[in-house]
Amino acid sequence: MMRAVDVAHYFLCQLDADAGDLISNLKLQKLLYYAQGFHLAVCDEPLFAEPIEAWTHGPVVSAAYHEFKEYSSSAIPCPVGFDFNTFDAETSELLDEVYSVYGQFSAWKLREMTHEESPWRETSSGQPISHEKLKQYFQTQLVSENA
Repeated sequence: MMRAVDVAHYFLCQLDADAGDLISNLKLQKLLYYAQGFHLAVCDEPLFAEPIEAWTHGPVVSAAYHEFKEYSSSAIPCPVGFDFNTFDAETSELLDEVYSVYGQFSAWKLREMTHEESPWRETSSGQPISHEKLKQYFQTQLVSENA
């Protein structure tokens, strides 16, 4: 199993800075949430081991938050020497799909979206969002996307 920071690096290397794409820590946290949720729904196992917690501004992976907090609300650069080949084809496809669908939204739009979703709403502030809640919710999203 990979680390949430590895998945974060994958997303950070997707953006096109020349096109004005930016990923702040807030946006990155929401992308990690969607990646974990869809991975649980599709593969029936977590993508990364670290818990996602319900924070004031939505779901957060604490370890990844602290890794990038020095950037505050500024854009986080792509890590040097990142190797996409460390991800298998199935994982890359899922992450590419998550980025394609959710990467287009601003950090604050993603924040608002997660605030409407049951995994965050039904978890007390500061507590981990259970894999079961994530899996159940995102399975319903797969059904509605395929309808």
